[in-house]
Amino acid sequence: MASAVIAYVTASNREEALTIGRAIVKERLAACANVFDGMTSVYHWQDEIEESGEAVLILKTRPDLAQPLIDRVKQLHSYDCPCVIIWPITAGNPEYLRWIESEAGPGPDVVV
Repeated sequence: MASAVIAYVTASNREEALTIGRAIVKERLAACANVFDGMTSVYHWQDEIEESGEAVLILKTRPDLAQPLIDRVKQLHSYDCPCVIIWPITAGNPEYLRWIESEAGPGPDVVV
């Protein structure tokens, strides 16, 4: 089993991604959030092909926090059906992976 996972989340814009990222990190559901602005998404929605600008939010966390993180992102998100996908981290800098494990998880502000 992976010692850490990445949550890939798309948001309507940079501000929404930052708002979600700040909340998730504050609540210790993830150790870190990265926001990439300026992405264009092309997708099917309600029988139409849509194209819109979005931001990507990358969250690093522990596998046992993946479902609480997904649930919290859905609460905070403006979309009816937000993209929240969990990817396992299969290899990486051991010190960084230990940092994720130590920083994500129960703390004074956690909502699990």
